Amino acid sequence: MTIRYTFGGDEFIFVEIDEAMSLDAFFKGTAITRELQRRAVPGVTEICPANASYQVRFDPDVIAPDALLAVLKDIEATLGDAELDMATRIIEVPVLYNDPWTHETLMRFRERHQDPASTDLEYAARINGLDDVDAFIAAHSGSPWFVSMVGFVAGLPFMFQMVERERQLQVPKYLRPRTDTPKLTVGHGGCFGCIYSVRGAGGYQMFGVTPAPIFDPAQRLDYLRDFMVFFRPGDIVKFKPIDRAAYDAAIAAVEAGTFSLRVRPVNFELSAFTRDPDAYNRSLVEVLDAD
Repeated sequence: MTIRYTFGGDEFIFVEIDEAMSLDAFFKGTAITRELQRRAVPGVTEICPANASYQVRFDPDVIAPDALLAVLKDIEATLGDAELDMATRIIEVPVLYNDPWTHETLMRFRERHQDPASTDLEYAARINGLDDVDAFIAAHSGSPWFVSMVGFVAGLPFMFQMVERERQLQVPKYLRPRTDTPKLTVGHGGCFGCIYSVRGAGGYQMFGVTPAPIFDPAQRLDYLRDFMVFFRPGDIVKFKPIDRAAYDAAIAAVEAGTFSLRVRPVNFELSAFTRDPDAYNRSLVEVLDAD
């Protein structure tokens, strides 16, 4: 894995860990950016981790570009091939799959889809070699997902499925983006899942909706009190299918300000996960169930 450094204007360094997204590349970038944050380097104003890369903004009047580059290369050398682990959170996110709102939306935009005769879920199930929609939902919700970056719009998490590469669900984006996507849609494009934090344009396939707000400037709910954006890189998400009654009850709790998410601290070890992903995923989910 050869890391490539590129200057962007006078205030940015872009660092590409790898050309392909992988958990190794993600963890390497996360470890470097966390160490950079820990060092509190004078002149560094923003650190933005991404899927297999990161970007640093700096004040050239405080730290010279070459000096910051030297710091980043020192962190890279210091970390080396050390065991990569991370103190993080596992979060259970309820999802109403095959809901009426994304269904109404996707039907309005069928001319922009690869298969106008199928719904997004039917299309996703077929091209992934699964028998039907229920089998696809089981595959989508059956294993955890890593939040690899947050952005594009405020609070939107990009998520990478925690299974072997050959088992990862993959679905292309729409041929042309929609001009509308319901708020809190659970979507998928390429190998990445996401949750649309706000209503707006989008091109990812739509599978369902969650009742759980993930971006709220008013910070009304307990899990948003510390920051209006809930997700952060390194979070682990476990989707939980729910029915319409449970969804409606959750929406009522959101409106009353009493809704909460199940969030538990975990320590993720990349080497242990790599040895046996399925067993390791089960151990992560057990943390959620250990109330």
